[in-house]
Amino acid sequence: MVYDATLDDLLQKVWDGERVTRAEALRLAALPLEELGALADRRRQLAKAAAYGGRGNEIVTYQVDRNINYTNVCNVYCKFCAFYRTEKDPDAYVITWAELDRKIEETLARGGNQILLQGGHHPKLTKQWYLDLLGHLKTKFPQVNIHGFSPSEFIHFREVFNEPLERIIADFRAAGLGSIPGGGGEILVDRVRKRISPLKAMSDEWLEVMDVAHRLGLYSSATMMFGHVETLEDRIEHLERLRQQQDRSLARRRAALNGAADEPYTPGDGPGCFTAFIGWTFQPENTRLRAPTVGGHEYLRTQALARIYLDNFQNVQSSWVTQGPDIGQVALRFGANDLGSVMIEENVVSQAGATYRMGVEDMHRLIRDLGYEPHQRDNWYRLVD
Repeated sequence: MVYDATLDDLLQKVWDGERVTRAEALRLAALPLEELGALADRRRQLAKAAAYGGRGNEIVTYQVDRNINYTNVCNVYCKFCAFYRTEKDPDAYVITWAELDRKIEETLARGGNQILLQGGHHPKLTKQWYLDLLGHLKTKFPQVNIHGFSPSEFIHFREVFNEPLERIIADFRAAGLGSIPGGGGEILVDRVRKRISPLKAMSDEWLEVMDVAHRLGLYSSATMMFGHVETLEDRIEHLERLRQQQDRSLARRRAALNGAADEPYTPGDGPGCFTAFIGWTFQPENTRLRAPTVGGHEYLRTQALARIYLDNFQNVQSSWVTQGPDIGQVALRFGANDLGSVMIEENVVSQAGATYRMGVEDMHRLIRDLGYEPHQRDNWYRLVD
C-alpha cells in the first residue's frame, strides 16, 4: 500500500475542526467505519465543548414530545410514503379539536413539552382553519411548543392561499407557531426529488422557506432521508446546501445580536437558524418506491460524515426510530449528541415498516451505558430537568 501524505493532512484537518470540501468528504466516506466514527466523535466534542456551562461533552439530551398528524389527506403522492390518503379513501381524516386536545393532555401527563404538528397537503383546508387551530392550541396549552408545518407544507400553503411566504409564516407565528420541523428535506437535489416526489417542493423552495422562517425569528431542524435512489455525491450536495443556508442564517443572527450565535438558543431573541441535523434511512414497506434501502452500517457512515461536514451545526440527532435502539445508541459515538424524542405517537415512518418504541427509562439506560448523563431538553436545546 502506497503511503498518502495528503490523507494524513486531511485527517488532521478534520481533527482540528476545519471545514472540509465536497471532494474531501468523498475521501472521508471511503475510510473504515470505525475511523470515520472516531473523527465524527471528535467533531461532536469540538461542537459541544462550551455547551451547558462547559459540560456539553458529558451530556446527551432527549425530548419528550408527540407527533400529531392533523390530516392524512395529501395530493402530492410521494412514492416513498405509506401514510397519505386521497379525499375519497375511507380512512381519510382531518383531526378534530377534541382529539387534538386529548392527545396533548396525554403528552403533558407524560412530561412532554412539545407537539410535532404535520400533515398531508390537503387541497381544501383554508388559511383561517390553520390560524384558528394554532390559536386554540396556544390559548389552551401555552406551555407546549408547536413545532409545526414542514417547508413543503408552506410551499403548498403559498399555492393554495395565494399569499407570499413572508405573510403566511408571520401570520402562523403570530397565531402560535413556535418552530418549524425539517420534514420534506429528503435529498436536496432536484434530479432525485423529481424521481421520488415530483409534485412536492423542490430544493430551492425548501431552502427558501427555511431562510424566510429564520429571518422572521423562527428556529428549525434540518433533515435528510437517504438510502433510496440518491448517490453519495447527492448526499454531500444535500449537506453542502444545508451548510450554506446555515452560514447565511448564522451571519444574520450574529449581526443582529452583536456576535452571539451559540446554543442553547433563546426563542424570540433575534433571527433564527437550524438547531439540529437529523438523518434517517428510507423505509420501503407499503410504499410505491422500489429501491433497496440501507442498513445500520451505511446509516452510521452517513451520520458521521454529516457531523464532519456540517461544521456550523451544534446538534446532531440519532435516528433510533428507523434504526432501532441499539444502532441509535451506537450513533452517539458517531457524531450524535442527542437521542431525539421518545415519540409518544408516530404514524408516518411506522406505516412504512419501522415500529421501534422507547420510553424515558430506556433512553436513560442507553445514554448512561455509554457514560453520559441523560437530560431532557426543549426544542431550543435548553435543559428542562
